[in-house]
Amino acid sequence: MTDPRAPAPRTLFEKIWEAHEILRHPSGQSLLYIDRDLIHEGSFHAFADLRRRGLHPRRPLQIFGIADHYVPTLGRSAEDAASPAIARMIRTFDDNMGWGGLRHFGLGSRDQGIVHVVAPEQGITLPGLTIVCSDSHTSTQGALGALAFGIGQSENAHVLATQTLWQARPRTMRVNVEGVLGTGVTAKDVMLALIARIGAGGAGGHAIEFAGRAVRDMSIEARLTLCNMSIEAAARLGMVAPDETTFRYVAGRHYGPSAKEWDMALAQWQALPSDPGAVFDREVTLEAAAIAPMVTWGTSPDDAVPITGRVPDPAQFAGTEKRNAAARALDYMALVPGTPLEGLAIDRVFIGSCTNSRIEDLREVAAIVAGRKAAVPTIVVPGSTRVREQAEAEGLARIFREAGFEWRHSGCSMCAAMNGDLVAPGERCASTSNRNFVGRQGPGARTHLLSPAMAAAAAVTGRLTDVRRLAEGAA
Repeated sequence: MTDPRAPAPRTLFEKIWEAHEILRHPSGQSLLYIDRDLIHEGSFHAFADLRRRGLHPRRPLQIFGIADHYVPTLGRSAEDAASPAIARMIRTFDDNMGWGGLRHFGLGSRDQGIVHVVAPEQGITLPGLTIVCSDSHTSTQGALGALAFGIGQSENAHVLATQTLWQARPRTMRVNVEGVLGTGVTAKDVMLALIARIGAGGAGGHAIEFAGRAVRDMSIEARLTLCNMSIEAAARLGMVAPDETTFRYVAGRHYGPSAKEWDMALAQWQALPSDPGAVFDREVTLEAAAIAPMVTWGTSPDDAVPITGRVPDPAQFAGTEKRNAAARALDYMALVPGTPLEGLAIDRVFIGSCTNSRIEDLREVAAIVAGRKAAVPTIVVPGSTRVREQAEAEGLARIFREAGFEWRHSGCSMCAAMNGDLVAPGERCASTSNRNFVGRQGPGARTHLLSPAMAAAAAVTGRLTDVRRLAEGAA
């Protein structure tokens, strides 16, 4: 018999939220304590607000500044920036970090990179923490069992000044990925399959917890991809319960627990996973074996089909709004219904972004590229300076260069197209980034989202190609 005095089972999300809730307003919003605030160049509005009001960062040691969105990838100084205005933004960022007395990973630092890559690799992200950043893909950090989400600049100013933030509590959703993923299928394919199924707004107002055997089998780097793209389904954030894979990854990280602190931290982290019987507001299940390598055809991440599929006919969609959106997308993408995705010619390839620029991603690319040559211009942008160093030490960079790929410095690069790295108007780009919106990679750019392995296959064939053919040795 269940003890009526026993506490109700709680989800991972509920445990972290409730541990950080300072008070609850009658309107329903909660004031949360924030453990980490991640800062990049776009934060100048928040710093201007603080300076105007005579305020300073309240907890400087819990704030980390990392230049990434506007940084050049062909050099390591502000003078290499795409324009004088962007160079000024980078220098303003450096000045704000110095004024606030904050940890600063600038262009000259070995710790520089994309904020969502650097934070996990440096141990800034830890299980059970609340983490914010003025970037929607802050949800990436949830892969280590953290509660992480993007905020605006007025909210950022509030966090800088108080180390707290008012937030409405989202509903919860569990996404179960059951079974074993097939050959050539990655976390990126799982997310594109999920978003295609539930829609780009399908997780709106929810915090997603990813679960199931396929997720438990994933590395931390793959889980980071899952949580990164939870935002493309309109989720507030994504999470994976910490487990032995998490603890092995975190151990020894620079900003992680010391040896003396480890046992206490581990005991706290082991209590975080959702309790048996915990209730979620919504549950979705995917069968891992049914997921194939995916590719997008339109201008929303939910416009995705298996590489073996065809461009759909807008008439097949339910609802006038979706039919009209699909028709506009096909016009923008210069595609006609019924066109096979496999074999579609592309103009260039981008391998990078906070979704897929970690060392594991680059290893997947190198495994496909080794011994082959680029058929179209391809740039590879590592997610951090340390990833770049490791890729060079492992010989991956040599493989890229021998194939004719361009090997660059770390940064957001062509994903955000804020830094001079652009896809030309009308060009078709196979991209490992997270968004294929109209103009996302440059005015008139046509973006096909896919995994690193699929991008590698496209790079060496000059067309969208089922990577399983290359993995099997077929031409």
